[in-house]
Amino acid sequence: MIASLGEVAPEMDAVSLDRSAPIADQLEIDSMDFLDFVVGLAQRTGVEVPERDYAELASVDGCVRYIEARLASPK
Repeated sequence: MIASLGEVAPEMDAVSLDRSAPIADQLEIDSMDFLDFVVGLAQRTGVEVPERDYAELASVDGCVRYIEARLASPK
């Protein structure tokens, strides 16, 4: 996930990210950058994220919960 964020916000400091705060606000990224992040995350994890679920990826904690849940569920 951090690698995907780094692609849209290369100047970010991953250590200082608040895991529960909105990623877009912290990194000052726009909706297109967020979409690029979601696409990169999907490519890295193999987990497709439908648009209706984008809000669940708003924070680092949300991303982790979402990806873990999808990887743990049978297909």
